[in-house]
Amino acid sequence: MSRTQLNVRVDEATAEAARQRAPQRGTSVNRCTEELVKQDAGTVEHAFVEAAGDFMEKYQAVFAEEFGPEREGAR
Repeated sequence: MSRTQLNVRVDEATAEAARQRAPQRGTSVNRCTEELVKQDAGTVEHAFVEAAGDFMEKYQAVFAEEFGPEREGAR
């Protein structure tokens, strides 16, 4: 996978926290930041999938009525 440079500005307290936390995790500030962003993105994806599941459960009868019982639960 190719890599690209991303420059961000944070307040000094955040920068210092990153400098202290990265070695505690056994990684660089860059890698630590990358992992946190990926983790956050995964959280968002998980929330979306949960919300979509809730939506389908709530409106399953509406879809079955609209598209017929033979479509209910079909993938």
